[in-house]
Amino acid sequence: MENSPAPARPISGPAGFAAVPLRAALGLVALVVIWGLSIPLTKLALAETGPLTLTALRYVTAVPCFALVFVGRRSPSAGALVRMAGLGALGIGIGQVSQALGVQRANASVATIISALIPLLVVVFAALRLRQPVRPVHVLGLLLAIVGVALVASGGPEATPGVGLVGEALVLASAVTIALSYVMLAELAAAHGAAVVSAWSSLAGALLLLPPAAWELSAAPRWPGPVGIAVVVYLGALVSAAGLWIWLYLLRVLPARIAAGSQYFQPLVGIGASALLFGDTLGMAFVIGSALVLGGVVMTTLPTRR
Repeated sequence: MENSPAPARPISGPAGFAAVPLRAALGLVALVVIWGLSIPLTKLALAETGPLTLTALRYVTAVPCFALVFVGRRSPSAGALVRMAGLGALGIGIGQVSQALGVQRANASVATIISALIPLLVVVFAALRLRQPVRPVHVLGLLLAIVGVALVASGGPEATPGVGLVGEALVLASAVTIALSYVMLAELAAAHGAAVVSAWSSLAGALLLLPPAAWELSAAPRWPGPVGIAVVVYLGALVSAAGLWIWLYLLRVLPARIAAGSQYFQPLVGIGASALLFGDTLGMAFVIGSALVLGGVVMTTLPTRR
């Protein structure tokens, strides 16, 4: 993935999608699948190991994926490195750890729905910080998607013993911090490139997580088994490394409302995977909510100007 991608041929489609380059469109689809599976697979791995250990191993796996970035480029300035480390601490040390702790305590489908707020929050933070324009129809589309997300949640599995507000609150807190870190990382990516920013922020997050992971293992030794190791590789290489790289690239070549709006497909992937992995049953509310989510996606990807 280049730091300054050449213009790609736009794909044809409805208004808003017509201006999306083919390379970016493929990136959107890949990201929906990669990130959509992350929470159900995290829930699966947490049956074998603790949340701090899982998150630390995830980023220890992700860092080597950026080896060429560290070897083949000059290091950013000290000030830029401090910012990248700080955002790595925010998005990984707080955001991803909160997500793992929340997923451990919440239903996988419910956690997936709450995490679907991340692209919505990205739009809000981008509009405030990056000064990207948002039309009333975009706001309406986002609200429609939120209603759809709520309906999908109501059409998910019934509450199970031990699943409470604590886990859901942790997942919500992670959504806020992750979205904020993504928008701020996008600013750095414009100056230093998505690969450099992803590499250094991931390295900072991995180093920050090693001590608490060691403490967790000493208190309750639970190393991941074969399934957990496979999930760690998936989360580290695809979700954290390739996924973050693709996401920062998309935020550079597309308006935040288009990049974020497409990610409302994530809960559909996540809930479908949860149904297969954990036997979650889905009702008519899920079908109606899914339609509203897709309608909201179309509205949020309408052009900024008529």
